[in-house]
Amino acid sequence: MLQILLLATFLSLLVGVFLIHFSHLHERFSADHDLGGVQKFHAHPVPRIGGVPMAAGLVAGCSLLAWLLQDAWTLLLLVVALPAFGAGICEDVTKKVGPLPRLLATFVAAALGYFVLGASLQRLDIPLLDGLLSQFWVLSLLLTVVAVGGVAHAVNIIDGYNGLSGVVSIFIFLAMAYVAFKVQDAALMGVCFAMVGAIAGFLFWNFPRGLIFAGDGGAYLVGFMIAEVSVLLVARHPQVSPWFPLLCVIYPVFETLYSIYRKKFLRGMSPGMPDGLHLHMLIYKRLVRWMVGSKDSGHMTMRNSLTSPYLWALSSVSVAPAMLFWQDTGVLMTFCALFAMCYVYLYRMIVRFRTPRWLVLRRVRRES
Repeated sequence: MLQILLLATFLSLLVGVFLIHFSHLHERFSADHDLGGVQKFHAHPVPRIGGVPMAAGLVAGCSLLAWLLQDAWTLLLLVVALPAFGAGICEDVTKKVGPLPRLLATFVAAALGYFVLGASLQRLDIPLLDGLLSQFWVLSLLLTVVAVGGVAHAVNIIDGYNGLSGVVSIFIFLAMAYVAFKVQDAALMGVCFAMVGAIAGFLFWNFPRGLIFAGDGGAYLVGFMIAEVSVLLVARHPQVSPWFPLLCVIYPVFETLYSIYRKKFLRGMSPGMPDGLHLHMLIYKRLVRWMVGSKDSGHMTMRNSLTSPYLWALSSVSVAPAMLFWQDTGVLMTFCALFAMCYVYLYRMIVRFRTPRWLVLRRVRRES
């Protein structure tokens, strides 16, 4: 597995430096020079096609895995992921593919995974629902498509700051690799290591300097792969609780659900409209006060990068117990509920300016 990790990392690094070096060519065909919008916090144009090096690393890693296992299954997984990745890349380049078409493309990819790979959700460890899912394949298909598409979209939601979604995703893939090892599923473990390497190579350029962004292509590719590996783990191994992957991804998923609730019922706006009130944005605005007011590009990049560790810590609070109790549905359910309560409590504290002072990064004085 080490050679898969290293190959994926190296190729992602290599493609990343190539794209950064020739980013001026990319700007001619995209709107990456536009720095407006409530969800943009950088000072200079940055290429938003980080999904390309991640895809290159993933293809290399999965190709080596297929050769080592003498099984083309992992290559089929790459083909299945194409609609989700392709729609995201089209948005990154053209800026004309809205959230709904991207989500629908991910639904198509999930449906392909259902029929081609057998990636189907047929149990939730809830007796009544499990009976319905086993009897009606259409219901299972619908649940699988919505779950996979929802997770992919959720990862895109948290992709707002340097290193944020990348490190959170690495946490998740390492947790799933551990469980794949425990159930002796070499193929899924290899895919997880290929994704870890692909993301790590991208992160070398993304964090903390922000030389390239994942964009929708990268976010949807990573999110889809997280969701697909999750479904396959549960479908192929009865001992894995379906609440294990849910607890792994509870941070981006609950962030998305709470955002829908906040926009629809508290603010009276469309859930699809962007706003500046996601948790990671509030942390940026109200906790990361280091060099507040400075418009210097270096200061802006540092503030951007200082936001992510807060969310890494929050994500690890859910991923760690998921690894420990991956077979115990009752415990996993409890941790999901606890995370939701902690998230709401933290959000309300920050909104009401009641955050503990030790969490707030204040301005650092420099000698002239």
